[in-house]
Amino acid sequence: MRAIFTRLAAALLLVGWAHAASAQTADEVIDKALNAVGGRAALATVKSRSATGTITLSTPAGDFEGSIAILNAVPNRSRSLIKADLPALGVGSLILDQRFNGSTGYVLDSLQGNRDITGNQLDNLKNGSFPHPFLTYKEMGITAKLTGKEKVGDRDAYVLIFDPPSGSVVRHYVDAETYLPIKLAIKVNVPQLGQDVEQETEFLDYKEVDGIKLPFRVKAQSSVQNYTVVFTKIEHNVLVDETLFSKPEK
Repeated sequence: MRAIFTRLAAALLLVGWAHAASAQTADEVIDKALNAVGGRAALATVKSRSATGTITLSTPAGDFEGSIAILNAVPNRSRSLIKADLPALGVGSLILDQRFNGSTGYVLDSLQGNRDITGNQLDNLKNGSFPHPFLTYKEMGITAKLTGKEKVGDRDAYVLIFDPPSGSVVRHYVDAETYLPIKLAIKVNVPQLGQDVEQETEFLDYKEVDGIKLPFRVKAQSSVQNYTVVFTKIEHNVLVDETLFSKPEK
């Protein structure tokens, strides 16, 4: 009986040690990831970012190419504008303009109608952070846990689970060799579909802009939509029109 209690006590100690080691290792991976993209000091100089390029939408009727423009500003404001012609789908032109001013969100959607962003989607936007999601997650009450390694293509990657007080859990994949973030996975509730949709996003073709490494190619896939974005121009500390983050005034 004593031997059983001894083994149980040892196992409980190992559980406690593993939890502490995991937490410490998560912090370590996050710090190395921040250093890999340029470091906290370089990121602190970034107050806004403009990224423009092309987006290729994959559909059953074929691939359609359009333009994309993304604007971000500290601490957590964003605007993405997608334009594409979809004649083969019989819907004409697509204009999708998503805006978030740090507290409220709005979408101008030529296909499904304009609408406020609410619920899970709004919570997820609030959980964002610019210029990098690893910088302020603790202050936002988000917990990070390292769950081990998985393959992303032919690369080994550390898997970090970010669990916010509200909104979706996010899985961040960090390359085990370069420590660059290479994939993100999140499950989002989509009211228009009446269901949750899990999307995986890969970050590819890193290039340096003002001392910060950024992915110039992004591939996203889900059960409802696959697309690829290729950025042709990324600029930091651009002048920001604050009205672009909010619902347009009538």
